[in-house]
Amino acid sequence: MKFISTNKSDLKASLKEAVLEGMARDGGLYLPEHIPSLDPEFLTHLPNLNFQEIALKITSAFLADDIPAKDLEQIVNESMKIDVKLSKLSDQVSVLETFHGPTMAFKDFGARFMAQLMSYLMRGESQELTILVATSGDTGSAVASGFLGVPGIRVIILYPSGKVSPSQEKQLTTQGQNITALEIDGTFDDCQRMVKAAFADQELRQEHLLSSANSINIARLIPQTFYYAWATGQLMGLGKDIIFSVPCGNFGNITAGLLAKRMGIPISHFIAATNVNAVFPEYLETGEVHARPSLHTMSNAMDVGDPSNLARIKYLYDGDLEAIRADFHSWSYSDAETQLMIKSTYDTYGYIADPHTAVGLLGMREYQRKQGGDTWQGVVVSTAHPAKFPESVEPIIGSKLEIPAQLAKYLDREKQATQMSTSYAEFRQYLVDTLS
Repeated sequence: MKFISTNKSDLKASLKEAVLEGMARDGGLYLPEHIPSLDPEFLTHLPNLNFQEIALKITSAFLADDIPAKDLEQIVNESMKIDVKLSKLSDQVSVLETFHGPTMAFKDFGARFMAQLMSYLMRGESQELTILVATSGDTGSAVASGFLGVPGIRVIILYPSGKVSPSQEKQLTTQGQNITALEIDGTFDDCQRMVKAAFADQELRQEHLLSSANSINIARLIPQTFYYAWATGQLMGLGKDIIFSVPCGNFGNITAGLLAKRMGIPISHFIAATNVNAVFPEYLETGEVHARPSLHTMSNAMDVGDPSNLARIKYLYDGDLEAIRADFHSWSYSDAETQLMIKSTYDTYGYIADPHTAVGLLGMREYQRKQGGDTWQGVVVSTAHPAKFPESVEPIIGSKLEIPAQLAKYLDREKQATQMSTSYAEFRQYLVDTLS
């Protein structure tokens, strides 16, 4: 399969080029030249398939032309040793828990899959691959865990100083080995801008093999389609329309859901729930994209003022705003509303939601109020374990959270990070000095 750029140039890349480059050389983001359709028999049997079977089928649909079946199976089996759970809150709403991996965030799916796929694609290469990652929290920790110790691959993570949770910071700054963290005196958007500038720097890329593990990389999105397909299969027997409410920041997660829908997974509608960084809700309302510096919130992984994957969404709909509106609702919520949702969810259902999941729950509640009826079944994508945010969640629910072993092991480790300004020139010089 070939991959094309959202900038609609004549550029066509192979799987290896698309994955190892991360961002297209014309500045766009890669998408498959065509979205493969899942066969009707597979869709009919979807409720009876386990997660790994679904993952292998979808992976094969995208990558079978480039990677032998035996190798694809090994990539999936090695990377998808992660539990996924569907927790029922009410007769109409369930929570899809995607946080049972090693760093307790949904991004473990993409990071582990990418580590295996990139390692496979790098076989026989003499040049080291350097992965540049901008993170607003969970991406950095998932990538650090997923790529730790992978031969021939170096990871450099940029994160905004003071704008990730203490748990997230420990996870991405204490790994060592081939993982390096840069603490940037700015916002996530500054980190993302610096990474994108490096990818656009042709002189730098001629000297060094650079890639990304952010959701700008198409290899991050493919494995995230798996849990949309699995959750849909679990609910198909109810005979209702299936609606997903997704906490959104850089919009990679919901774009993966859209790819699943385009492949034939019977998803009826999406709710893109955001915090006060409300670029997408405003786009649906006005038809205009107003990127701006992000605002810091308690749902920090969603603090994105210029979401990259909006380019993919617009491309998939050929810029047709009315068609996008037909498939998406989007609303934004304040920290005060998020806090109230955490408390009401705990008081009503005994369920503890992290701040990001709470935003998704707010979106689902709003859809329920506006839409009404009982012809649909709602799924809120829960993206992180609440124990990653004890300083936010514990005062709201009035109870101490049990810290899972996956998180506890990082807390006593010493942070190791290099301080840096938001200057691309400084970052570029760091790369030249480090990678030479």
